[in-house]
Amino acid sequence: MLDTNSWIFGCINSTSMCQQGVDLSWKAELLPTIKSLTLRLQDYPSLSHLVVYVPSIHGSKFVVDCEFFKKETRSIQLPVTHLFSFGLSSRKVILNTSGLFYNIELLNFGQIYQAFKINVVSKCSGVKEEITSIYKLHIPWSYEDSLTIAQVPSSTEISLKLHIAQPENDSSVALLKMYTSSDCQYEVVRFHGGALPAYVISSILLAYGGQLYSLFSTGHCLEYATVLDKEAKPYKVDPFVIMIKFLLGYKWFKELWDVLLLPELDAIVLTSQSMCFPLVSLILFLFGTCTAYWGGLLSSTSVKLLSSLWLALKRPSELPKDIKTISPDLPFLTVVLIIVSWATCGAFAILLTYLYYVFKIVHLQASLTTFKNSQTVNPKHSRRSEKKSNHHKDSTAHHLRLSASDAEDSLRMHSTVINLLTWIVLLSMPSLIYWLKNLRYYFKLNPDPCKPLAFILIPTMAILGNTYTVSIKSSKLLKTTSQFPLPLAVGVIAFGSAHLYRVPCFVFIPLLLHALCNFM
Repeated sequence: MLDTNSWIFGCINSTSMCQQGVDLSWKAELLPTIKSLTLRLQDYPSLSHLVVYVPSIHGSKFVVDCEFFKKETRSIQLPVTHLFSFGLSSRKVILNTSGLFYNIELLNFGQIYQAFKINVVSKCSGVKEEITSIYKLHIPWSYEDSLTIAQVPSSTEISLKLHIAQPENDSSVALLKMYTSSDCQYEVVRFHGGALPAYVISSILLAYGGQLYSLFSTGHCLEYATVLDKEAKPYKVDPFVIMIKFLLGYKWFKELWDVLLLPELDAIVLTSQSMCFPLVSLILFLFGTCTAYWGGLLSSTSVKLLSSLWLALKRPSELPKDIKTISPDLPFLTVVLIIVSWATCGAFAILLTYLYYVFKIVHLQASLTTFKNSQTVNPKHSRRSEKKSNHHKDSTAHHLRLSASDAEDSLRMHSTVINLLTWIVLLSMPSLIYWLKNLRYYFKLNPDPCKPLAFILIPTMAILGNTYTVSIKSSKLLKTTSQFPLPLAVGVIAFGSAHLYRVPCFVFIPLLLHALCNFM
């Protein structure tokens, strides 16, 4: 007495005939090429049989697969990858049981700026005909499930991204449901190279601290490449992280750690993801330092090329005759950029601030090039100008004139700051891209993870863009500022190698202190 449009039933306490049945068809999931039904047997203690009803259609061919399994044996946790995945190391999950269904829990996947790829590799033995596997991405807090169909054996790439962020009070986990073949073995691969940007920024911070200290101790700023080679050493960072990881094994230190409300150490997170932290950290540090070096070389070359283009299009510039920390248009520009950040997107305002800073440095480079060219043409006049500049600098405290050597020192310092700011811009790019893609729907990004950072970074970079090393040499805060980048470089590795969104919080601190050196 059941509807024959249904296809699967449960028989209640039956022997040779199913006299009383329960329609289970409504619990089934209809997928391309298959119907799937998963039952929790504890919920049906009175069922004795399951019956599949198949109409007699001439020439039809089908396969019924059935299995019993424990739920926990088919649920596997897979932490998602980072914004930058360079493939320096990987994690592989092998589904080596002959199962029909798996649940892959995608941990820490809940933000709209997260987008990455998972590779599913299937290997089948003794299979002559083509088999279909289906991979379904299920997002519990939104209606954006997606299906991927693969003919196995094969290697399938699945793109994962969110359109709606996970609500704060939602503890559910995004799932990759895999409907597989019992004749095949599956591997799910994701990459761990996302820790590399943290090591790049840590190396730049060490170089930044070295430049500030050389300015304090000698009155001159070292070249970026020189100070990077001198300061960016793994033994300045890794031993501290390893020591903290060791101490966290003691109950008293863990309790103190929790009292201070400090987050979990990223070294522990990476170790739990099958990474041998000390060895991998050393390799990443070496790669990070190389990346920092070539990035610095690229940025300094770009500044020189842009300054040449500036000189070709504009009249030759002169070195500033009167060094002022705050120019008349600076407060207005700062307010405008803060309003842009508040009304649109913090990442967009950060990008505009970055472009303004680069413009100021290009202008300074063009001015220095003009001065050197005039010195080559008329060396006697140039020497008189240099002496006059130094005399004016000594006699007038409030109106400092910038010399060529001071301009070179300033450009060396600005080169390092540009490298740090470039990485902040890169780390904020996902928010900017998401905002641009949805600009036709709304003008203001909400929530905006970059807005608090933008509010601090905008005035900081506006001041630094108009700052020269000669104006901070005598600052009482300079020595303290030069000591901050080292512990912050350790903090970047300790708390930012597995959580890149924390990294800018460590970077803006020395930049802010650098800016404050103009006033103290």
